[in-house]
Amino acid sequence: MSARFFRFSLSPTDLLRDAVYRRLWTSILISSFGGQVTMLALPLTAAVLLHAAPIQMGFLTAMETIPFVLFALPTGVWLDRVRKLPVYVIGELSVACTVVTVPLAWWLGWLSIDWLYVVGFVIGAVNTTAGSAAQIVLTQIVPRTRLVEAHAKNALATSAAEVSGPGAAGALIKITGAPIALLADALLLLISASILRGVQVRETPSKKNPPFWPALREGIAFVRGHKLLRTTACCVGVWQMCSQAAAVVQILFATRRLGLSARGVGLSYVALGMGTVAASAIGHRLARRIGPGPTFVLGFGICGAAWLLLAMAPVSAYGVVVYAMMLLMYGFGAVFIFINFLSMRQSVTPTRMLGRMTSTMRWLILLPAGPGALLGGWLGEHFGLRSALDFAGVTALLLALIAWRLPVIRSVKILPSVHAEAVTPYASDQ
Repeated sequence: MSARFFRFSLSPTDLLRDAVYRRLWTSILISSFGGQVTMLALPLTAAVLLHAAPIQMGFLTAMETIPFVLFALPTGVWLDRVRKLPVYVIGELSVACTVVTVPLAWWLGWLSIDWLYVVGFVIGAVNTTAGSAAQIVLTQIVPRTRLVEAHAKNALATSAAEVSGPGAAGALIKITGAPIALLADALLLLISASILRGVQVRETPSKKNPPFWPALREGIAFVRGHKLLRTTACCVGVWQMCSQAAAVVQILFATRRLGLSARGVGLSYVALGMGTVAASAIGHRLARRIGPGPTFVLGFGICGAAWLLLAMAPVSAYGVVVYAMMLLMYGFGAVFIFINFLSMRQSVTPTRMLGRMTSTMRWLILLPAGPGALLGGWLGEHFGLRSALDFAGVTALLLALIAWRLPVIRSVKILPSVHAEAVTPYASDQ
């Protein structure tokens, strides 16, 4: 979209009128389209081409989360000492190079589930660093008081890709095959990286830094000492466990129970995009109306209901409708969770701690993700695919009830500030 279009159609105070933010938003939009291809092509390659068992699908999902457990904490210390934008750009380029290896291995006859494990691990390792850097770059561009709005607009960019991306990805997979379709993701990531290189941010890393281990402990202590941070991290960690347990069986349920083709799965995922578009459009206004905390909790409940709905789906045409409805509800709930979770944690963190806070929080919330994926695969293999969905749905609904009873979350009606908790050792640190 041109700058002229934005000036004509947006309100005078809209974030997209800012050229720097608009460039970042455009990059997110383009890379999200590529992400839709990978999101479908990797598991479809495993499930359809390599005939992976449920437990193998669980391992594939877990491989993307293991790097967070291994590298997230030291990454946070490093990010607080370097410029974040170059890390973000190099990350986009690295993922592009990694996904290209899948069609190359397929063409050479080397493709195996073990190779997909390696690809998943590398993508996870890159996202451990570049993903954290991307979150911090946003705080360098957007005022903290407008973080919910910014995250909602970023979610809208990914949502636009989720509406049209899965159908296009499914068609591309049908025409070229899942491995070859990954070339499209690589191309889009290269374009995204070229756009990011033009983003202008002011950042001067400190030349005087504490030793590595004290700095690492300081970051962990900051999160541990901040009640809102540690509580929301625990909640999202449990949700991640549920999400991964459900994710490893969703495509298997669609292809092996409902009989959907690769293109059918892609078309069903359009519903996911519709849910995220709707949630992104109203998420900022809902958070202003009832508060970031209550909106955050609402997301857990919506996701839990979605997984239970699919667990009860009939094996018929109605089941396909239920599958699409589950994806729509999941997209709705996930957006409500993350636009508020990211905004709350960034709003209470001093600038010098952003790298360590971001990496520590990502480490905490993804620790349960790997076990969740393995548990989902194990339940699917031994008790049926529906059992993993039942586990995810019931646990997420219980999480919503517990989170609602916690005043530290329920009472957040407006975004807190860096000074919000005087009990934390860094609350007055600018």
